[in-house]
Amino acid sequence: MQRILSAATVAAIGLTCKAYLHSGLCSISVRGLPYLLEALDSPERQNGQGVVTVSNHLSTNSPLFLRLDDPLVWGILPARTYLRSHLTRWTLGASDIIFTNPVFSAFFRQGQVIETFRGAGIYQPAVDVAIEKLRAGAWIHVFGEGKVCQSNTYKADPMTGIARLERFKWGIGRMLMETPRPPTIIPMWITGFDKLMPEGRHAPWKYLPRAGARLSVTFGAPLPHASVHAALRLGPEVDATSVRAAGLQAHCHGRHGHRGEEEVQQQRRHWQGCEAEVRIALTELVQRAVEALGRQVSGDLLTGLPRT
Repeated sequence: MQRILSAATVAAIGLTCKAYLHSGLCSISVRGLPYLLEALDSPERQNGQGVVTVSNHLSTNSPLFLRLDDPLVWGILPARTYLRSHLTRWTLGASDIIFTNPVFSAFFRQGQVIETFRGAGIYQPAVDVAIEKLRAGAWIHVFGEGKVCQSNTYKADPMTGIARLERFKWGIGRMLMETPRPPTIIPMWITGFDKLMPEGRHAPWKYLPRAGARLSVTFGAPLPHASVHAALRLGPEVDATSVRAAGLQAHCHGRHGHRGEEEVQQQRRHWQGCEAEVRIALTELVQRAVEALGRQVSGDLLTGLPRT
């Protein structure tokens, strides 16, 4: 029953978003979608290779149901994807914003949103759940900044004139470093979604999407696996996931005695010593890819409309 309710919720939302995008009330351009569809249809997902999409979080500080970047952005997907759970995204959502009452909580859980607690750090249950889903080959979507932003808040370096997004959350790095098989990582860039529900309007208009908004969604090529492995900086003899498992030491001690225990402790110390460095390197790798895509689409200030 749970799976049926979830599938029905995802399908209803997806089809509603698709209908709006084709209603003529807005225009949308989509580029690079085959990158995502190829990753979602890859047979490697059955072998535990997940998919991670990471984008800028372009929206407004409007009330909950007036923020339309997610799920509206997924209205670009083929309708067939809404009926198959492994072809629809899981994402993380802030507890204090969308899980505010039993009705909202049930709705968003059925819509494949993982409750996340701000300030709880990268070792909270939400990140654990995301990692487990990636290990099973699921698709996780992440907004890198971890909060709503507008294009006019992007800060440019006064020396270079090149804008950067706010630092991406390091939970992204943890997700990537604790999956046995690094997932396929696809950068995304969205524009125009902060114009759909502009702030400062009066009722009833503030509850309605502004007609004529120009939206775009661009997918970049997946990050090269070689770059991801280089960022990991862990030799093949050190498996971060295994070292982190509480039962590994006892397992090795039982099979190899004291020497096995020492080896585990050595691996554990090595992993702990480089954990933060690896996590930061992976997160920065993803952020650079998203920003590079953003500059291709919107220019060095990350604020322009898609280039034709």
